[in-house]
Amino acid sequence: MTEEMVMQIGSNALQTMMYLAGPVLLAAMAVGIVVSILQAITQINEATLTFIPKMLAVIITLIVMAPWMLRIMQEYAISVFGNAGEILH
Repeated sequence: MTEEMVMQIGSNALQTMMYLAGPVLLAAMAVGIVVSILQAITQINEATLTFIPKMLAVIITLIVMAPWMLRIMQEYAISVFGNAGEILH
């Protein structure tokens, strides 16, 4: 296994992780910003007010994006296991 192969595998792993985590993090961030603006407008500072909407947004995003995320994970696993012979030599 060469250094280039290690770097390629690591790069692909990080890229796949960003693809999978990105939509969930963006949904949580967007809901957090909206709730923060609403809290600033109404001057209500309740910690649970931000937690529940973020949790629901993350769950809904995971449900909606699950087929796409599964396909991305399958493609990565197939590429890693498909190249296992080259990696081990």
